[in-house]
Amino acid sequence: MNRRAVLIAGPTASGKSALALDLARRLGGAVVNADSMQVYRDLRVLTARPTQEEEELAPHILFGHVDGGVNYSVGRWRDDLRAVLDDLEQRGLTPVIVGGTGLYFKAALQGLSDIPAVPDEVRAKVRRDAQGRTPQELHARLSERDPETARRLRPTDPQRILRALEIFEATGKPLSSFHGARQAPLLDATHCTALFIAPDRAELFARIDARFDKMIASGALDEIRALRDRALDPALPVMRAHGAPHLLGHLDGRLSLEEAIARAKADTRQYAKRQFTFARHQLPWFRWLAGGEAKREALALLDARRA
Repeated sequence: MNRRAVLIAGPTASGKSALALDLARRLGGAVVNADSMQVYRDLRVLTARPTQEEEELAPHILFGHVDGGVNYSVGRWRDDLRAVLDDLEQRGLTPVIVGGTGLYFKAALQGLSDIPAVPDEVRAKVRRDAQGRTPQELHARLSERDPETARRLRPTDPQRILRALEIFEATGKPLSSFHGARQAPLLDATHCTALFIAPDRAELFARIDARFDKMIASGALDEIRALRDRALDPALPVMRAHGAPHLLGHLDGRLSLEEAIARAKADTRQYAKRQFTFARHQLPWFRWLAGGEAKREALALLDARRA
């Protein structure tokens, strides 16, 4: 809990990864991933994971270390982060934790609800029962078993709905019943420099659109084709990566490439708005920095802490 770390959050395409790499090199640190999609090795281009050249400039940890067929979760990331923090402390490296998944940061700084692990056979059973059912049908099933959790979840969020169904199947109790007891935090915000990169919205949206065009030109469609060929469960997190459902729709002949790209860009812009909202309400420890001034202000804050 007394560890010093730099935390860099922000919406997608805000430039936080470049800032994290710069700070890690200046501090003699390591870049640690806090993005729920960049953990998957299947999607480097579509998730804007650091390039191999960037990874050679400083240690990068928890990037691309999970197979797309794995149902990775915030709990598993927290367990992985604990081991990473112990290792970096022994090596004398400063963790620079960067990503767009606000729940990961919240878990590191505030702990998680102490929810029992779901046995693999239970998870497999729930997933088999869910095959062929729409998210709305799964949400209705959850409403029968755990109405309180169902009220909190969007009917279009199959991943969280399945998670709640798995907990109920494994324990016979609603997910909401486990929200009281919490695991201890891994980091104390008072010992960390926590930054949220907040560019101008119009500028950010333009960067999102331009970056997606670059992703397409750099092979994102080939990544999605390879992912489709694996015939994975469509409810797995990797299948919900931003742009993936629409590009899959194009490959299946349901959308033109232009339509798929337009919808992917729109979804990513909406996601960026939700990232702002989550940070505003759930990450009170973070200092907001304007995108253009982020690097200068981040260096000034770090210098002030070291003084």
